[in-house]
Amino acid sequence: MAEEMLAVTAPAYTDPSRYELSKVPQPIVTEDTDVIIRVHAASINPVDVKKAAGVFKLAVKDTFPYKLGYDAAGVVTQVGKSVKTLKVGDEVYTRLPEVGRGAWSEYAKCSEEYVALKPKNITFGEAASLPLAAVTALQVLRQYKGSLEGKTVFIPAGLSGTGAYACQIAKNVFHAGKVITTVSTAKIPKVPELLGEGVVDQIIDYTKADPLEEIPLRSVDFFFDTTGQAMQFLPLLVRSTGMVVSISTKPSAATLQGSSVMKRPDNPRIPFYGRIFLDAGDSINKLRAYYYGVEYKYWFLAPNAKDLDTLTGYVEEGKLLPVVGARVDMMDIDQVREACQIIYNGKGGLGKTVFEVNKE
Repeated sequence: MAEEMLAVTAPAYTDPSRYELSKVPQPIVTEDTDVIIRVHAASINPVDVKKAAGVFKLAVKDTFPYKLGYDAAGVVTQVGKSVKTLKVGDEVYTRLPEVGRGAWSEYAKCSEEYVALKPKNITFGEAASLPLAAVTALQVLRQYKGSLEGKTVFIPAGLSGTGAYACQIAKNVFHAGKVITTVSTAKIPKVPELLGEGVVDQIIDYTKADPLEEIPLRSVDFFFDTTGQAMQFLPLLVRSTGMVVSISTKPSAATLQGSSVMKRPDNPRIPFYGRIFLDAGDSINKLRAYYYGVEYKYWFLAPNAKDLDTLTGYVEEGKLLPVVGARVDMMDIDQVREACQIIYNGKGGLGKTVFEVNKE
């Protein structure tokens, strides 16, 4: 009989109001590359709550109870016999792959290729805030053709999970000349406080001003769409070399099919009508961008340990500060539901919300 552990689960596709704290089997080593982590902290990402609500249900058949969470930090308790880079007792962090999903649990399991040593100078909670959002930011910024040094980068929602890390990486790693972001009135003083002085060069209060009027047309080299406004801000981009990468529009069918969401043993396929719908939307976005002389693409995170190792370096060098807005005890299901509902509604959160799981 497998040992049991506590995990946050959804009984069916649902909003966070029906999440449960349930007993599920504790993961055990079954593959030679497996790493088992005793989770100290996990974090919430929009994809966690959207996927649990059934956003990909046309393409992916999930089983219930549905285990939630991709981002975790903790201590390695067991490794498979061919694991080379990690050992029992290591402090690590990870963005779990689809087959290992369930970071909001006392233990998590995945292949070694997804796990990295956590930065030494931050807590488990801070480390758990990084994997999905910061690796996404890093991968997106790498899409620009040529160097971003001295260039103008526009990243709306600079205090959202991904936005907060993208602004810092754009300035401190890619050496962007000008970083522009949008936040609401109350958050303006928090930008330099949480991201560091001089990271963001222009802050637009989106409740009072329109970026289309505040930013000169054709002056943005790279636009990282974290809010689904990719099409509306196309006139801001430099013609012929300007680029938009979105994580908030809809992907093409091929992009979704090739994504980490679909990497599962049952090899799910997107149904025909779903492909037509996704491809139509993607084609319209590409055509609109083409009309403005701009390259547009949708980006799906490809989780891996190598990019986490890179982030560990940035954090230890002081180039990347974790931004944790709230800390919640995972064992308090009412608090968990409430915190998840804020992310589900998509407004008002600050940085990343972290669950404390196994407290030391």
